[in-house]
Amino acid sequence: MVGVKDDGRPLFLQVAEQIENAIVDGSLTADTQVPSTNELAAFHRINPATAGKGINQLVADGILYKRRGIGMFVATDARTQLLQRRRQDFTQQFLAPLMTEASKLGMDAEDIKKLIDVWEPQR
Repeated sequence: MVGVKDDGRPLFLQVAEQIENAIVDGSLTADTQVPSTNELAAFHRINPATAGKGINQLVADGILYKRRGIGMFVATDARTQLLQRRRQDFTQQFLAPLMTEASKLGMDAEDIKKLIDVWEPQR
Protein backbone atom coordinates (compact mmCIF):
# COMPACT_ATOMS: atom_id res chain seq x y z
CA MET A 1 0.00 0.00 0.00
CA VAL A 2 1.27 3.45 -0.90
CA GLY A 3 1.36 6.10 1.82
CA VAL A 4 -1.08 8.97 1.86
CA LYS A 5 0.19 12.31 0.63
CA ASP A 6 -0.85 15.89 0.94
CA ASP A 7 -2.74 16.26 -2.33
CA GLY A 8 -5.37 18.55 -0.89
CA ARG A 9 -7.92 15.82 -0.26
CA PRO A 10 -8.76 14.73 3.28
CA LEU A 11 -6.48 11.95 4.53
CA PHE A 12 -9.40 9.69 5.47
CA LEU A 13 -10.59 9.77 1.84
CA GLN A 14 -7.11 8.85 0.66
CA VAL A 15 -7.01 5.89 3.07
CA ALA A 16 -10.43 4.73 1.85
CA GLU A 17 -9.35 5.11 -1.78
CA GLN A 18 -6.22 3.04 -1.23
CA ILE A 19 -8.29 0.22 0.23
CA GLU A 20 -10.71 0.54 -2.68
CA ASN A 21 -7.79 0.37 -5.13
CA ALA A 22 -6.55 -2.82 -3.47
CA ILE A 23 -10.03 -4.33 -3.85
CA VAL A 24 -10.31 -3.28 -7.50
CA ASP A 25 -6.86 -4.62 -8.42
CA GLY A 26 -7.49 -7.89 -6.58
CA SER A 27 -4.97 -7.42 -3.77
CA LEU A 28 -7.88 -7.59 -1.31
CA THR A 29 -10.54 -10.13 -2.23
CA ALA A 30 -14.03 -10.82 -0.88
CA ASP A 31 -14.12 -11.78 2.80
CA THR A 32 -10.44 -10.86 3.27
CA GLN A 33 -9.60 -8.99 6.45
CA VAL A 34 -8.32 -5.45 5.93
CA PRO A 35 -5.63 -3.85 8.11
CA SER A 36 -6.87 -2.44 11.40
CA THR A 37 -7.17 1.28 11.98
CA ASN A 38 -4.09 1.13 14.20
CA GLU A 39 -2.11 -0.68 11.50
CA LEU A 40 -3.22 1.84 8.88
CA ALA A 41 -2.43 4.75 11.19
CA ALA A 42 1.06 3.43 11.94
CA PHE A 43 1.77 2.67 8.27
CA HIS A 44 0.61 6.08 7.05
CA ARG A 45 1.78 7.97 10.15
CA ILE A 46 -1.63 9.46 10.74
CA ASN A 47 -4.03 9.62 13.66
CA PRO A 48 -5.94 6.34 14.23
CA ALA A 49 -9.19 8.34 14.26
CA THR A 50 -8.42 9.51 10.72
CA ALA A 51 -7.77 5.96 9.55
CA GLY A 52 -10.95 4.88 11.32
CA LYS A 53 -12.95 7.53 9.52
CA GLY A 54 -11.75 6.12 6.19
CA ILE A 55 -12.67 2.58 7.24
CA ASN A 56 -16.07 3.73 8.52
CA GLN A 57 -16.78 5.43 5.20
CA LEU A 58 -16.18 2.12 3.43
CA VAL A 59 -18.49 0.35 5.89
CA ALA A 60 -21.19 2.97 5.26
CA ASP A 61 -20.74 2.44 1.51
CA GLY A 62 -21.13 -1.33 1.87
CA ILE A 63 -17.57 -2.03 0.74
CA LEU A 64 -16.44 -3.42 4.11
CA TYR A 65 -18.29 -5.17 6.90
CA LYS A 66 -17.43 -5.67 10.55
CA ARG A 67 -17.02 -8.98 12.33
CA ARG A 68 -17.45 -8.09 15.95
CA GLY A 69 -14.26 -8.59 17.92
CA ILE A 70 -12.30 -9.69 14.83
CA GLY A 71 -12.06 -6.74 12.46
CA MET A 72 -13.17 -5.39 9.10
CA PHE A 73 -13.55 -7.52 6.00
CA VAL A 74 -14.15 -6.96 2.29
CA ALA A 75 -17.82 -7.37 1.34
CA THR A 76 -18.67 -10.13 -1.10
CA ASP A 77 -19.76 -7.75 -3.86
CA ALA A 78 -17.33 -4.93 -3.04
CA ARG A 79 -15.31 -5.22 -6.25
CA THR A 80 -18.47 -5.25 -8.40
CA GLN A 81 -19.81 -2.18 -6.56
CA LEU A 82 -16.52 -0.31 -6.96
CA LEU A 83 -16.17 -1.13 -10.65
CA GLN A 84 -19.74 0.01 -11.31
CA ARG A 85 -19.21 3.27 -9.42
CA ARG A 86 -15.87 3.93 -11.09
CA ARG A 87 -17.33 3.32 -14.54
CA GLN A 88 -20.05 5.86 -13.78
CA ASP A 89 -17.45 8.32 -12.48
CA PHE A 90 -15.30 7.72 -15.58
CA THR A 91 -18.25 8.51 -17.82
CA GLN A 92 -19.00 11.74 -15.99
CA GLN A 93 -15.40 12.91 -15.60
CA PHE A 94 -13.96 11.92 -18.97
CA LEU A 95 -16.44 10.65 -21.52
CA ALA A 96 -19.09 13.35 -21.15
CA PRO A 97 -16.59 16.23 -21.59
CA LEU A 98 -14.92 14.36 -24.47
CA MET A 99 -18.20 13.95 -26.31
CA THR A 100 -19.18 17.56 -25.61
CA GLU A 101 -15.92 18.81 -27.12
CA ALA A 102 -16.16 16.37 -30.02
CA SER A 103 -19.63 17.67 -30.80
CA LYS A 104 -18.29 21.25 -30.88
CA LEU A 105 -15.72 20.04 -33.43
CA GLY A 106 -18.37 18.37 -35.57
CA MET A 107 -17.31 14.86 -34.54
CA ASP A 108 -19.62 12.01 -33.59
CA ALA A 109 -19.14 8.75 -31.67
CA GLU A 110 -17.95 6.94 -34.82
CA ASP A 111 -15.22 9.56 -35.33
CA ILE A 112 -14.09 9.08 -31.73
CA LYS A 113 -14.07 5.28 -32.13
CA LYS A 114 -11.84 5.60 -35.20
CA LEU A 115 -9.43 7.82 -33.26
CA ILE A 116 -9.32 5.31 -30.40
CA ASP A 117 -8.64 2.44 -32.81
CA VAL A 118 -5.51 4.12 -34.18
CA TRP A 119 -4.39 5.84 -31.00
CA GLU A 120 -1.08 4.79 -29.49
CA PRO A 121 0.08 6.10 -26.13
CA GLN A 122 3.11 8.36 -26.24
CA ARG A 123 6.11 6.94 -24.49
